[in-house]
Amino acid sequence: MEPSLSPDDVDALFALADLGVRAGLAGQRAPHVDPETLLPSLREPRGAFVTIEVDGELNGCIGSVVPVAPLGVAIPELAWKAAFADPRLPALTAEEYPSAELKLSVLTALEPLPAGSEAELLANVEVGKDGVLIRSGAANATFIPAMWAKLPDPLTFLRHLEAKAGLRPGHWPADMEAWRYRSSDHRRRAVDIDSRSAA
Repeated sequence: MEPSLSPDDVDALFALADLGVRAGLAGQRAPHVDPETLLPSLREPRGAFVTIEVDGELNGCIGSVVPVAPLGVAIPELAWKAAFADPRLPALTAEEYPSAELKLSVLTALEPLPAGSEAELLANVEVGKDGVLIRSGAANATFIPAMWAKLPDPLTFLRHLEAKAGLRPGHWPADMEAWRYRSSDHRRRAVDIDSRSAA
Protein backbone atom coordinates (compact mmCIF):
# COMPACT_ATOMS: atom_id res chain seq x y z
CA MET A 1 0.00 0.00 0.00
CA GLU A 2 3.00 2.32 0.42
CA PRO A 3 3.74 4.60 -2.56
CA SER A 4 6.65 3.22 -4.56
CA LEU A 5 9.26 5.79 -5.54
CA SER A 6 12.74 5.00 -6.81
CA PRO A 7 15.78 7.04 -5.73
CA ASP A 8 15.72 8.69 -9.17
CA ASP A 9 12.05 9.59 -8.67
CA VAL A 10 12.82 11.20 -5.32
CA ASP A 11 15.80 13.13 -6.72
CA ALA A 12 13.63 14.42 -9.56
CA LEU A 13 10.83 15.47 -7.21
CA PHE A 14 13.20 17.45 -4.99
CA ALA A 15 14.69 19.12 -8.07
CA LEU A 16 11.17 20.06 -9.24
CA ALA A 17 10.32 21.44 -5.80
CA ASP A 18 13.55 23.46 -5.85
CA LEU A 19 12.58 24.78 -9.30
CA GLY A 20 9.29 26.07 -7.90
CA VAL A 21 10.91 27.74 -4.88
CA ARG A 22 13.68 29.36 -6.91
CA ALA A 23 11.13 30.76 -9.37
CA GLY A 24 9.36 32.43 -6.45
CA LEU A 25 12.60 33.82 -5.06
CA ALA A 26 13.13 35.40 -8.51
CA GLY A 27 9.67 37.00 -8.33
CA GLN A 28 8.03 34.55 -10.72
CA ARG A 29 5.25 31.99 -10.55
CA ALA A 30 6.10 28.30 -10.45
CA PRO A 31 6.98 27.08 -13.95
CA HIS A 32 4.58 24.76 -15.73
CA VAL A 33 6.16 21.36 -16.31
CA ASP A 34 5.36 19.41 -19.48
CA PRO A 35 4.32 15.93 -18.30
CA GLU A 36 6.04 14.41 -21.36
CA THR A 37 9.43 15.54 -19.96
CA LEU A 38 8.89 13.65 -16.69
CA LEU A 39 9.91 10.17 -15.67
CA PRO A 40 6.94 7.86 -16.41
CA SER A 41 6.37 7.23 -12.68
CA LEU A 42 5.93 11.00 -12.08
CA ARG A 43 3.22 11.40 -14.75
CA GLU A 44 0.66 9.63 -12.56
CA PRO A 45 -1.71 11.90 -10.60
CA ARG A 46 -1.01 11.56 -6.87
CA GLY A 47 -1.99 13.42 -3.75
CA ALA A 48 1.02 15.22 -2.26
CA PHE A 49 2.17 17.75 0.33
CA VAL A 50 5.25 19.97 0.36
CA THR A 51 6.53 21.24 3.72
CA ILE A 52 9.29 23.80 4.14
CA GLU A 53 11.11 24.34 7.43
CA VAL A 54 13.74 26.97 8.20
CA ASP A 55 16.05 26.23 11.13
CA GLY A 56 13.59 23.58 12.29
CA GLU A 57 10.58 25.93 12.27
CA LEU A 58 7.63 25.50 9.92
CA ASN A 59 7.74 28.02 7.07
CA GLY A 60 4.91 26.60 4.97
CA CYS A 61 2.95 23.44 4.16
CA ILE A 62 0.60 23.08 1.20
CA GLY A 63 -0.89 20.01 -0.45
CA SER A 64 -3.93 17.95 -1.32
CA VAL A 65 -4.93 14.36 -0.58
CA VAL A 66 -6.93 14.36 -3.82
CA PRO A 67 -4.74 14.29 -6.96
CA VAL A 68 -5.08 17.50 -8.98
CA ALA A 69 -2.32 16.95 -11.57
CA PRO A 70 0.47 14.53 -12.48
CA LEU A 71 2.82 14.30 -9.50
CA GLY A 72 5.75 15.94 -11.28
CA VAL A 73 3.54 18.82 -12.41
CA ALA A 74 2.00 19.33 -8.96
CA ILE A 75 5.22 19.36 -6.90
CA PRO A 76 6.77 22.64 -8.17
CA GLU A 77 3.42 24.40 -7.78
CA LEU A 78 2.94 23.05 -4.24
CA ALA A 79 6.51 24.00 -3.33
CA TRP A 80 5.92 27.54 -4.61
CA LYS A 81 2.72 27.80 -2.56
CA ALA A 82 4.36 26.35 0.56
CA ALA A 83 7.17 28.90 0.28
CA PHE A 84 5.17 31.98 -0.65
CA ALA A 85 1.42 31.44 -0.30
CA ASP A 86 0.73 29.65 2.98
CA PRO A 87 -1.59 32.22 4.61
CA ARG A 88 -0.53 31.15 8.11
CA LEU A 89 3.15 31.96 7.70
CA PRO A 90 5.50 34.58 6.22
CA ALA A 91 6.94 34.10 2.73
CA LEU A 92 10.32 32.45 2.43
CA THR A 93 13.24 34.79 1.71
CA ALA A 94 16.38 34.25 -0.35
CA GLU A 95 18.44 34.61 2.84
CA GLU A 96 16.47 31.82 4.55
CA TYR A 97 16.46 29.29 1.71
CA PRO A 98 20.02 27.96 2.17
CA SER A 99 19.11 26.89 5.72
CA ALA A 100 15.74 25.46 4.67
CA GLU A 101 14.72 21.81 4.61
CA LEU A 102 12.08 20.47 2.24
CA LYS A 103 9.81 17.55 3.03
CA LEU A 104 7.83 15.83 0.27
CA SER A 105 4.91 13.57 1.16
CA VAL A 106 3.57 11.46 -1.70
CA LEU A 107 0.24 9.80 -1.03
CA THR A 108 -1.51 6.64 -2.15
CA ALA A 109 -5.02 6.71 -3.59
CA LEU A 110 -7.87 7.21 -1.11
CA GLU A 111 -9.45 4.01 0.21
CA PRO A 112 -12.96 4.19 1.76
CA LEU A 113 -13.24 3.39 5.48
CA PRO A 114 -16.37 2.15 7.28
CA ALA A 115 -17.61 5.20 9.20
CA GLY A 116 -20.93 4.34 10.81
CA SER A 117 -19.49 5.40 14.18
CA GLU A 118 -16.25 6.52 15.79
CA ALA A 119 -15.71 2.97 17.06
CA GLU A 120 -16.21 1.44 13.61
CA LEU A 121 -13.80 3.86 11.99
CA LEU A 122 -11.16 3.36 14.68
CA ALA A 123 -11.48 -0.42 14.39
CA ASN A 124 -10.47 -0.19 10.73
CA VAL A 125 -7.65 2.38 10.94
CA GLU A 126 -4.05 1.20 11.18
CA VAL A 127 -2.63 3.39 13.94
CA GLY A 128 0.64 5.08 13.07
CA LYS A 129 0.39 4.33 9.34
CA ASP A 130 -2.91 5.57 7.91
CA GLY A 131 -3.70 9.15 7.03
CA VAL A 132 -7.40 9.80 7.55
CA LEU A 133 -9.82 12.06 5.67
CA ILE A 134 -13.33 12.64 7.05
CA ARG A 135 -16.27 14.45 5.48
CA SER A 136 -19.76 15.36 6.65
CA GLY A 137 -21.70 17.64 4.34
CA ALA A 138 -19.43 20.60 3.55
CA ALA A 139 -17.22 19.90 6.57
CA ASN A 140 -14.02 17.96 5.90
CA ALA A 141 -10.49 17.60 7.26
CA THR A 142 -7.50 15.31 7.06
CA PHE A 143 -4.51 14.32 9.15
CA ILE A 144 -1.53 12.91 7.26
CA PRO A 145 0.13 9.81 8.79
CA ALA A 146 2.86 11.94 10.39
CA MET A 147 0.23 13.37 12.78
CA TRP A 148 0.26 10.07 14.71
CA ALA A 149 3.61 11.18 16.17
CA LYS A 150 1.83 14.11 17.84
CA LEU A 151 -1.48 12.34 18.57
CA PRO A 152 -0.67 8.65 19.18
CA ASP A 153 -3.93 7.81 20.99
CA PRO A 154 -6.48 6.78 18.31
CA LEU A 155 -9.52 8.40 19.92
CA THR A 156 -7.62 11.63 20.60
CA PHE A 157 -6.40 11.59 16.98
CA LEU A 158 -9.95 11.25 15.69
CA ARG A 159 -11.46 13.83 18.06
CA HIS A 160 -8.85 16.40 17.00
CA LEU A 161 -9.62 15.58 13.37
CA GLU A 162 -13.34 16.13 13.99
CA ALA A 163 -12.56 19.50 15.59
CA LYS A 164 -10.33 20.44 12.63
CA ALA A 165 -13.30 19.76 10.33
CA GLY A 166 -15.46 22.11 12.41
CA LEU A 167 -17.51 19.26 13.87
CA ARG A 168 -18.35 18.70 17.53
CA PRO A 169 -15.91 16.04 18.75
CA GLY A 170 -17.75 12.93 19.90
CA HIS A 171 -21.01 13.81 18.11
CA TRP A 172 -20.88 11.55 15.06
CA PRO A 173 -22.96 12.79 12.07
CA ALA A 174 -25.16 10.25 10.32
CA ASP A 175 -23.70 11.22 6.92
CA MET A 176 -20.03 10.90 7.96
CA GLU A 177 -17.72 9.48 5.30
CA ALA A 178 -14.07 8.54 5.76
CA TRP A 179 -11.07 7.42 3.73
CA ARG A 180 -7.53 6.34 4.49
CA TYR A 181 -4.25 6.66 2.61
CA ARG A 182 -0.54 6.12 3.16
CA SER A 183 2.34 8.52 2.70
CA SER A 184 5.91 8.15 1.48
CA ASP A 185 7.88 10.93 3.21
CA HIS A 186 11.26 12.28 2.13
CA ARG A 187 13.38 15.12 3.59
CA ARG A 188 16.28 17.00 2.05
CA ARG A 189 18.16 20.18 2.84
CA ALA A 190 17.83 22.82 0.13
CA VAL A 191 21.62 22.97 -0.25
CA ASP A 192 21.72 19.21 -0.97
CA ILE A 193 19.23 19.28 -3.86
CA ASP A 194 20.71 18.66 -7.31
CA SER A 195 18.61 20.88 -9.60
CA ARG A 196 19.86 18.96 -12.65
CA SER A 197 17.75 15.96 -11.58
CA ALA A 198 14.60 17.75 -12.77
CA ALA A 199 15.66 17.31 -16.40
